[in-house]
Amino acid sequence: MKYDAIMSGLKKKAFSPLYLLMGEEGYYIDMVCDYITQNVLSEADKAFNQTILYGKDVDAAAVINTAKRFPMMSQYHVVAVREAQQIKNIDDLIWYVSNPNKSAILVICYKYKKLDKRKKLYKEFEKNGVVLESDRLYENQVPDWITNNLRAKGYGIQPPAALLLTEYLGNDLQKINKELEKLIITLPSGEKNISPAHIEQNIGISKDYNPYELQKALVEKNSLKAFRIVDYMGNNQKTNPFAVTIASLYSFFNKIFLISLLGNKPKEWLQEKLSIKPFFYNDYVRAAKVFPPPKTFSILHSLREYDLRSKGVGNGSATPGDLLKELVYKIITS
Repeated sequence: MKYDAIMSGLKKKAFSPLYLLMGEEGYYIDMVCDYITQNVLSEADKAFNQTILYGKDVDAAAVINTAKRFPMMSQYHVVAVREAQQIKNIDDLIWYVSNPNKSAILVICYKYKKLDKRKKLYKEFEKNGVVLESDRLYENQVPDWITNNLRAKGYGIQPPAALLLTEYLGNDLQKINKELEKLIITLPSGEKNISPAHIEQNIGISKDYNPYELQKALVEKNSLKAFRIVDYMGNNQKTNPFAVTIASLYSFFNKIFLISLLGNKPKEWLQEKLSIKPFFYNDYVRAAKVFPPPKTFSILHSLREYDLRSKGVGNGSATPGDLLKELVYKIITS
């Protein structure tokens, strides 16, 4: 089942005796588990009828014995197993999962991995309970996730601000959500729209010295601004890792290259296939005119070269900052 469908069922109090929450993205696993442990039972009932276990501390037999207990003066006994991927001989849960206690709600949080779907244990979870597969988002999906997450809370965010957060935080939704909560708390009274300036003030990510601004400077052939940005990045590698900057530039120039080659295709088709948000599309079109295919191809080659050099291949004592300055010089003079 999808996360939204599971949450809809929980809010309607349509509880299942089994929940298997598994996958690489921990955010949705925690959200479902937290909702169950916080909302199924009253505070008075939790003392006797809610048990939180941790996979590293228990084996399958201990989980089964706990889940078999009947509730005391309550409709349900809630058992949540966090870090369940560490349960010893987890396959032995089959003896319980094939015939679960209808008065219990067993939540298995199987983070960063997935149960083998070919095994009987998974099939019995699917047959008798609810299964959530929580996959990581691709980075090009994250800005939309940020926008939708904030909209659900009654807030908005400017597209460059959503892109800026994605550039620096990647696709770790738990980390992103924490930063969004911090931003909401620190917004001035009455403000509902997050800008790059808010991010700089409250998270420490510069709105002026980041990969997005570097891309703009390169397209404008503004060498002074570009070198000011890379100088800042080179001296602040903790918040501007070389690998993140290289990956961002490679994605940018690769899209420019493809726009040039596929320029006869409809704009909407290009936006979808290249994962370009409409707000930024004209920026890519302008960039494609500044960097025609031969130049872009050469730049992509340089980006691969400097990525390898940053990892020690053919590099002497050059620092990440030195490499970035060399690379930007090559791009500007290409």
